[in-house]
Amino acid sequence: MKLASKFFLPLLVIGLLGCQSSPEKSAQHVINVPLSVPLASNFSNELAIARYSEFLLASDLQQEQRAQLFYNRGMLYDSLGLTTLARIDFNRAVKMKPDLAEVYNFLGIHHTLLQEYAQAYDMFDTLLELDESHEYGYLNRGIALYYGDRPALASQDFSTFLARDPVDAYRMMWLYLAQQKVEPLKAIEQLRANSSTLDSQKWSSQLVQLYLGELSEGQFLQQLGEGISNQQEYAERLCEAYFYLGKLYQSRGKTAVAVDFFKLALATNVYEFVEHKYARLELDLLAGNAAG
Repeated sequence: MKLASKFFLPLLVIGLLGCQSSPEKSAQHVINVPLSVPLASNFSNELAIARYSEFLLASDLQQEQRAQLFYNRGMLYDSLGLTTLARIDFNRAVKMKPDLAEVYNFLGIHHTLLQEYAQAYDMFDTLLELDESHEYGYLNRGIALYYGDRPALASQDFSTFLARDPVDAYRMMWLYLAQQKVEPLKAIEQLRANSSTLDSQKWSSQLVQLYLGELSEGQFLQQLGEGISNQQEYAERLCEAYFYLGKLYQSRGKTAVAVDFFKLALATNVYEFVEHKYARLELDLLAGNAAG
């Protein structure tokens, strides 16, 4: 028995998780979808939060030390999906230590998730002014620009991010998503050209193959469990896979299926992953469009 069979159950999905009102719509998408057990809260992170909270009660802490503790606790809150508490601590940290570069990265992400794009751009600009070598500042500013309907500018940041690691499939994917909004044909040509540097031994290369049509959706899903050694790895992989499947169906105009894939990404509870964070934003945006 393959290792993956221990970690997922096949689920027959019609329109995935959504209900369809007509026979025509209900026949749109039928597929066996692998599921993982949602990740449980990280016990060690919870204990670390308790320790940081105790340290912060000390009266003899220097302001710089206190700022670092708030930042560290904020990261832990963020990893557990406690976004409001995380944001409170990040704001405390930056007020105490305005040159703490990394905190601007997290604040920028949180502003993006709240659709406060102008504030997000400011946070990432400040981050890169303080630390130009912070490559994930380019990723996260690019994502903010992407969701803020500035795909051409987002492509510039994603290109810079990809240049720092030209073999990374995830970097290729974000560049493609932005370029697709500007010039779809050029975007797929660029993705194909970039794919020449991929390491085929890494699972992430299959994301690019899926988008290029070199791998069918069925093949892609069947191989998700390969090389997995534990439940956490499997949940993380599913989180990524479902987000990019959601984006793929969204680009095809199949919004109901995209919504269900974004919901599946959220169901993994992999709060730290970019794909989990922005699956939530995708759903918020789609819900807003439907209401409008």
